[in-house]
Amino acid sequence: MPGTDVADDRIGFRSIWSIFRRRLGTFLTVLLAVLALGLFITLRTEPGYTASASVALKGTPEQIAPSAPGDRMPVSTLPSDAYVDTQVAVITSDEMARRVAAALGTADLPKLAVDQPRRGFLSRLLGTAPAAQPRQRTAAERMNAAVEYLKRMITVRRSGSTWALQIQVDSGDPKEAAQVANAYANAYANYDLSDQQAQGRRANELVAQRMEQLRAQALADTEAVQRYRIAHNLLSTTGATLTEQEISSYNQEVAQARAQAAEDQARLATARGQLRSGSQGDDVGEALGSGVVSSLRSQQSAAAAKVADLSAHYGPRYPDLVRARSELASINAQIKAEIDRVISNLAAKAQVSRERLGSLSGTLSGARAGLAANNGAMVGLKDLEQRADTSQALYQSYLNRYKDLSAREGTEQATAAVLTAAQVPSRPTSPNRLLNMALALALGCGLGLAAAFGRELAFSGVTTGDDVTRRLGVRYLGLIPTLSSVSKSGDKPTTTIVSEPRSAFAESFRSLRASIRFAAGPEAKVVAISSALPNEGKTATAICLARSMALSGDRTVLVDCDLRQKGVSRFVRGSQERPGLVEVLRNANTLDEALILDQQTGLYILPVAYALQEAELLTGAEMDELLVKLRNRFDWVVLDTAPVLPVADARLMLDKSDATVFAVRWRQTPDHAVRAAFRQLPRGRDSVSGVLLTRVDLKKLTRFGFGDESFYYDRYKSYYA
Repeated sequence: MPGTDVADDRIGFRSIWSIFRRRLGTFLTVLLAVLALGLFITLRTEPGYTASASVALKGTPEQIAPSAPGDRMPVSTLPSDAYVDTQVAVITSDEMARRVAAALGTADLPKLAVDQPRRGFLSRLLGTAPAAQPRQRTAAERMNAAVEYLKRMITVRRSGSTWALQIQVDSGDPKEAAQVANAYANAYANYDLSDQQAQGRRANELVAQRMEQLRAQALADTEAVQRYRIAHNLLSTTGATLTEQEISSYNQEVAQARAQAAEDQARLATARGQLRSGSQGDDVGEALGSGVVSSLRSQQSAAAAKVADLSAHYGPRYPDLVRARSELASINAQIKAEIDRVISNLAAKAQVSRERLGSLSGTLSGARAGLAANNGAMVGLKDLEQRADTSQALYQSYLNRYKDLSAREGTEQATAAVLTAAQVPSRPTSPNRLLNMALALALGCGLGLAAAFGRELAFSGVTTGDDVTRRLGVRYLGLIPTLSSVSKSGDKPTTTIVSEPRSAFAESFRSLRASIRFAAGPEAKVVAISSALPNEGKTATAICLARSMALSGDRTVLVDCDLRQKGVSRFVRGSQERPGLVEVLRNANTLDEALILDQQTGLYILPVAYALQEAELLTGAEMDELLVKLRNRFDWVVLDTAPVLPVADARLMLDKSDATVFAVRWRQTPDHAVRAAFRQLPRGRDSVSGVLLTRVDLKKLTRFGFGDESFYYDRYKSYYA
């Protein structure tokens, strides 16, 4: 219709993002539900562990092992691809499973002793018991069950194009998985070597017996050598006896002591010689290095200088000169005493060095006497050592032979060898919790998006102005926000329009009045406010719009045309005690007697006094005459009508107005209900000037679409007080 916005059918990124934001709750609910289900299934699924052992295939050698150090191991013939495939079949055969079952005692497991009925996946998941009762199995059945049990666990794969086979075992018990994998690897490696290994074991047993006898003899001979050493004091730690080591140490100490004694004696002799030659001890080495002598020499020099100075000016009896000479004599005496102490120390040190040299020389002589006795006992020791070496060499030859046989055991005609043994897995391989949760996350995201967009496709409420023009095909007049989203005052809407005239709530009604002018033209005076269903904010919108018009200076009258609910009349105190619309239409009272003045805004209200079932008065000529009077007297006439769908007279009332504002509750009123109401109107959509969205939460509107003026409320809300 003219004046409506052009609908854009394109679905861009903003539209998709808007849908996702407003259905975020649905998306998260489905996502969390799928994650919870995935976690439940993962936790309820019995964990599985995987152990892997590898065996290598070898050709058949012509010789078991080298018989001499110069022999070479012959090159074996490499197995063919067909041979490798055959060995895979051998490992997975029933015979190999029987060997493993016999080695591990698998048939004796309690879980294989009875015939358990099969359980489905759902039964295992929920942990419900099977309907049938278990049955005890015979020995043959237990072995067959063990074979099937092992065959289900094992998987054999060839490692690329190599001649190595990977034996993989899956089990709910990690130890069992490792045991079975190793048992399979060992059983296959020993598949055709039983006889050769038995012969090798018998040879090893004979050599081991003789080797044990020789070991005992070698130990006895070695023990005899050690006892002889202890008895004759021939103990040794580095190849020489302790006596020899002691003599060597004493020799070094005697040499050092002799040198030290000679040095100390020489120093003493030099010092005494200097004193005998007339020296005052000044040139003695120890005196030269003495700090005390150096200090006294400094004092002596100062005292001598003082005596010389006084002697040049005064006579010998001058008191200061006498004292100076006395101080000089005292210092000279101290120097002589300190030099005597130094000479005494040199004499004492020389005496100590001579005594130490004498003591060490005596000890060395005693050690040399002990060494002579030990050398006599070495003859018997040499004989015992030769016997022990012979026994040890014979034992070593048998030990080498035993090692050679042990090394050859199990290698005769080997067709396979275990490369790596299976280790007990520390972590379960199934269920893969990380993978399961990743899959659950991916599935949850997919289902969540599907559910979100599905709900959006099934959603029939009206959210944005684009929905109004595109889905209802009428002009979009604006929106009325909820007070909680734009104000913190806590007042009623009808009060806020007066108490907060500069608020976003009050501005929305001024914007509505402008939209009505644009939609119906400047000559329009009678504005009907209606809706498809009750409880869509129609009456509150009519009251607030009328009060807003009155506050702007326009002469405005609000007429309550809803004879059943009387929403406007309940707003006016004492309206039931005086005449109203019905009385005016019946000419029982005049218009002035029925009008009530709103002192706050200057709005005139024509209420409904009594709930009379006289709807035909609203659609008759009486109402037309009343509207003519109101047009002539007021600038705006606002009619609060009943909802269109439940009340028939409301449809006819809309035809009497110049402009019809259809109130639609934001995201609550289904669009098909609005279209049904339009179909009930005399001229369909042409009877409606536009649709007004009521009870809009501006805080949530940013999640529901782009382009509406209130979508940018956060940017311009500072303009409102």
